[in-house]
Amino acid sequence: MPKIPCVLTIAGSDSGGGAGIQADLKTFAALGVHGLSAVTAVTAQNTSEIRVIFPVPAEVIRQQIRAVTEDIGVDAVKTGMLPTAEAASTVASELRSLDVPIVVDPVMKATTGSRLMGEGVLKTLREELIPQATLVTPNKFEAEALTGLKIGGIDDVERVAERLASLGTKAVLIKGGHILAGGKAVDFLLVEGEGRRLESERLDVKTLHGTGCVLSSAVAAQLAKGEPLVRAVELGKEFVSFSIRHGLRIGKGNGPTNPMAWLYNQAERYAVLENVSKAVAMLEESDPFHRLVPELQVNIGMSLPYPQDVSDVVGVPGRIVKIDTRVKASSCPRFGGSRHVAKAILAANELDPTIRAAINIKHTAETLEACRRVGLKISSYDRREEPEEVKMTEGGTIPWGTRVAIRKLGSTPDIIYHDGDWGKEPMIEILGIDAVDVAEKALRVAEALQPN
Repeated sequence: MPKIPCVLTIAGSDSGGGAGIQADLKTFAALGVHGLSAVTAVTAQNTSEIRVIFPVPAEVIRQQIRAVTEDIGVDAVKTGMLPTAEAASTVASELRSLDVPIVVDPVMKATTGSRLMGEGVLKTLREELIPQATLVTPNKFEAEALTGLKIGGIDDVERVAERLASLGTKAVLIKGGHILAGGKAVDFLLVEGEGRRLESERLDVKTLHGTGCVLSSAVAAQLAKGEPLVRAVELGKEFVSFSIRHGLRIGKGNGPTNPMAWLYNQAERYAVLENVSKAVAMLEESDPFHRLVPELQVNIGMSLPYPQDVSDVVGVPGRIVKIDTRVKASSCPRFGGSRHVAKAILAANELDPTIRAAINIKHTAETLEACRRVGLKISSYDRREEPEEVKMTEGGTIPWGTRVAIRKLGSTPDIIYHDGDWGKEPMIEILGIDAVDVAEKALRVAEALQPN
């Protein structure tokens, strides 16, 4: 049997579960490598503060490293919080005997601003640990502290990276989250004297706790799987961006990133396809559902738990069409099989993550009355109020209208409708937690429309 790659994290423990060892092990699990750990400090912290830091004795750190390396072996190492100079020196000494990639995240402060590094650690990092590193991943403040140089803007970053590289590391990644304002987060990667800028979308969120830990762990995981360094960094950036975008809105302060979101999406792909297929079968087997088919026909969709775009939503290519008094799917459900319904799902999911499915049905006064009779919660929007910039954006109406209808009600409705506009058919969207849920709601409405 092939051996699963094993990655060792040497870092502090975060009792809030958002950073440190906890974030590292989640990242490893999500990326398909086995995580090993050597705890350097125990902290009492949450999303708002660090209350206590208890450094683990250096000899205990040494024995943790030896216990796993001598028995299990490692394919890459990531270092994080090193609270004392003795701890940092001990880690550096133990790593000298390992011929594997080493990613050094020179953690100095927590997201809350608390200092995590004691006196003398900087000197030990410069002289003992960084010279062994495959990659060092400082942010702006850490890079300045390690080099004594200031970063005023992106033009200063290359000079600072070169100074860091002169300490002996093979590569430097200076994270750009604190460097530039604006719509892009620009990181600078220096590998063997060649520099490149790596851009990604700057996300305006409050789920940034553990970002640096997740990034360095993701890169270490990719290196352990044999990816070249530059590609490992690119994949790590994609992973951490996804984790930030789908971070956990918990606690009173800066919520944690969500490295497990990546894994949950992959794990749910088959289940989502099956759920939509079951919902389609329910509609095809129904006698009264044909009453709800609009001129544009019907589509039903369901998203992955953490959708990014329409490719993360399963729909029916060619839609579900009316044939006499029955309906029939034009083709088998697949990812990316819907655009209009998918956009409604994506917009609703942004405001209420429990909403992952929708179906469109015919809008008439009788249909709306049937929705009320079966107890569905209703909201609406007026396409005539659509802002000009939305009208000019291809496919912008449905996301805009969905958000308007949800905010108008103050909660997530079961039904969102609009009365149409010039050349646009009036329509009803039914929202729900999954495709079977919205199919069941639609069938209840269809039954309520039947003659007594």
